[in-house]
Amino acid sequence: MNFRESLHRVNGLVENITGKLASIAPLATRIVIGLAFFQAGTGKFRHFENVVGFFQGLGIPFPTFHAGLVASMETVGGIMLILGLFTRFFASGLSITMVVALLTADTADFLASWGSAAETSPTDVTAFVFLLFLLWLVFFGAGKLSLDTLLRRILGSEQAAAGSLSPDSP
Repeated sequence: MNFRESLHRVNGLVENITGKLASIAPLATRIVIGLAFFQAGTGKFRHFENVVGFFQGLGIPFPTFHAGLVASMETVGGIMLILGLFTRFFASGLSITMVVALLTADTADFLASWGSAAETSPTDVTAFVFLLFLLWLVFFGAGKLSLDTLLRRILGSEQAAAGSLSPDSP
């Protein structure tokens, strides 16, 4: 067996193994990011007045309303990401909160991290890293090990059963 054939076999083996384990990546991402948002959201509720003051200092309009909205979105969205339920919806909403964080609280750090003389990189800015993972979940979904997949299977089988009972079915 020559080098090219060996390389092809090893590559096939690696693809086979990673293909079988692929559902772990979105599950792990959902659990880690979901837990982080759940903790951040419940922390905002525990220190609500501080969050309102922080939002007010950033110039965010209606700081009490937005503090409650963000705390609720992070708490509920974190739980939903962990469960893998309505993942794309909640990942989209949480993405918006990360964009707002990058445009307000983290702007200076984020912009500085892109400079050639920066001591940090963009991946040192938590909101940016979270945004990247959230966008991955928005575009690729919750994965096989999720309530989204279970719900799709249940609804799909109900639609198939309803379709077989329709008068147009053979």
